[in-house]
Amino acid sequence: MTTTIHPSAIVDEGAQIGDGSRVWHFVHVCGGAKIGQGVSLGQNVFVGNQVTIGDRCKVQNNVSVYDNVTLEEGVFCGPSMVFTNVHNPRALIERKNEYRNTLVKKGATLGANCTVVCGVTIGEYAFVGAGAVVNKDVKPYALMVGVPARQIGWMSEFGEQIPLPLQGEGQYTCPHSGQVYTLQASGLHPQSNPV
Repeated sequence: MTTTIHPSAIVDEGAQIGDGSRVWHFVHVCGGAKIGQGVSLGQNVFVGNQVTIGDRCKVQNNVSVYDNVTLEEGVFCGPSMVFTNVHNPRALIERKNEYRNTLVKKGATLGANCTVVCGVTIGEYAFVGAGAVVNKDVKPYALMVGVPARQIGWMSEFGEQIPLPLQGEGQYTCPHSGQVYTLQASGLHPQSNPV
C-alpha cells in the first residue's frame, strides 16, 4: 500500500506514518507523531508531537490533535471537532507540564464540531453527536449529545442506535451485522461476533 502525502503538507522529520495513509492539503504532522496504517488526515489537520493515531482512523478537515491525545484503531473525528490538552489555559501562564491525557478507544465516533475536554476516556464504539461538549468519561457504546454531553442511548458497532433503555436489562440484535448486544447494570456488551 502506498502512503500519499500532498505537496502542500508539512511532515516533520521523525514522524511515523503507516502504509496506505493519506495526508491531504495543508496538513502539519510534528516529528514525534505516530500514525498507523490506512489513516486519512483531511485538509488543514494538525498532529502534535505526543500523539498516537491508530490504524484506519479518519481525521476530517480542520481538526487539531494536540499533545497527549491517543486515538485507538478506527476512530472517526468529524470536521472541525476540537481536542484540548490543558484544563485551565491562560496565555500568560506556561502549563505544558500540566497536559492531561485523552484516550479515544477503538471505533468511537466524534461528531462534527464537538469538543473533547482533556483528561477524559471515550469508550469503544461510543458516538458523540455533533456540537456536544464531552467533559467526563464516556461509556463504551454510549450515544452522547448536548452541552455538557449526556447519554441519551446506545450505539452498535455498525453505527446504528440501539433501541434499549439507558438502564436495566435487555437484548438487541443488529439487523445489519447480526451482532447481539446485552444491556446489563455494568453497561452494554457485545455477545457474539458478526457473521
